[in-house]
Amino acid sequence: MDKIIIRGGNRLSGTVPVSGAKNAALTLLPCALLTDEPVTLRNLPRLADIDGFQHLLNQFGVSTSIAGARPEDFGRVMTLQATRLTSTVAPYDLVRKMRASILVLGPLLARAGEATVSLPGGCAIGNRPIDLHLKALEAFGAQIELAAGYVRASAPDGGLPGGDYSFPIVSVGATENALMAAVLARGTSTLHNAAREPEIVDLCNLLVAMGAQIEGIGTSDLTIHGVNRLHGATYMVMPDRIEAGSYACAAAITGGDITLAGARAEDMAATIQALRDAGVLVEPVRGGLRVASDGALRPVTLSTAPYPGLATDMQAQLMAMLCLANGSSVLTETIFENRYMHVPELNRMGAHIETKGRTAIVHGVRKLNGAEVMATDLRASMSLVIAGLAAEGESQVHRLYHLDRGYERLEEKFALLGADVERVGGD
Repeated sequence: MDKIIIRGGNRLSGTVPVSGAKNAALTLLPCALLTDEPVTLRNLPRLADIDGFQHLLNQFGVSTSIAGARPEDFGRVMTLQATRLTSTVAPYDLVRKMRASILVLGPLLARAGEATVSLPGGCAIGNRPIDLHLKALEAFGAQIELAAGYVRASAPDGGLPGGDYSFPIVSVGATENALMAAVLARGTSTLHNAAREPEIVDLCNLLVAMGAQIEGIGTSDLTIHGVNRLHGATYMVMPDRIEAGSYACAAAITGGDITLAGARAEDMAATIQALRDAGVLVEPVRGGLRVASDGALRPVTLSTAPYPGLATDMQAQLMAMLCLANGSSVLTETIFENRYMHVPELNRMGAHIETKGRTAIVHGVRKLNGAEVMATDLRASMSLVIAGLAAEGESQVHRLYHLDRGYERLEEKFALLGADVERVGGD
């Protein structure tokens, strides 16, 4: 199994391109199920999760082709066409490794009137039930049955009638599934307390480009007027705000000065504020963001929250950065109850972090030391890489399959910035 070896101490500098957003792409891909015409996605990141979702769509009879995939390109262009659905079953062996697979439920139900989807897997970062997905679909007229580890959903003859649903808590995935189910409903549907993440705005924008009628985009109240059919479209995947924030933390902890080409400040305001509070310079420049630090980091108090709050997907990376702050930082994780699995690994590198429940206290230390560490989930993996970049000596990060799910050609991008990072085959 591959591992990444990091020889720390290099100050990052230069320009790195920000890839298309993983979390957006995994929501845009299933939109191809909603039409028999081609849907072309540009700036699609090369990631294990994208490949896995492509294979899942192939299971339903969706044809996929890739153009412009030159080796030197980071993004790629994929055209998907579901001329005829040959199956409405998402089997366990394809779904178990990726939680985003549940996002085929809504579009299959809307287009075919039925769907059978295995309960999903993904990172082991806490309890992430799909009950809100199912309740929203039931509110739109679907009949739901859980049996033998599968969700079986069906619509009345003539399709979903549509309806109203108010989320008791904000749920990104449930909002996405409900949106895709509602666009082909016979009537009008409304969603209250819907998630407002930029990735959901990206989804709405693609659906509108395909002919959907959606009001309230970017707000917590969405109104979807069902249409008889959707057509194809060509769409550019938004830049990955989590990847951009991750490289920003890497620049900050190494006292670096980098440009994030393609990053959009408006998508990552909470992350930018956290960095600035820690003493990091973040400023818009032509075509992206500049991030610079003299290495003198200040402690901060942070709490994750639904958008526009601080993304839970940035918590681990910011924690790694704050390991070298001058003082003690307090981080509170409000989204997932098991998202501090990277803490013991960071402590192996000389960090001083204490956790109690959903709160972590990061006592800044003078230096970190290289060590062998084990990745536990996607964002935790990046936190260990970030720590390794600033550590004295050599670090080895194992279980790279987590990183490959969410960071496109990571070692190549860090090489652009002057880091000493290499991937090698494991034992």
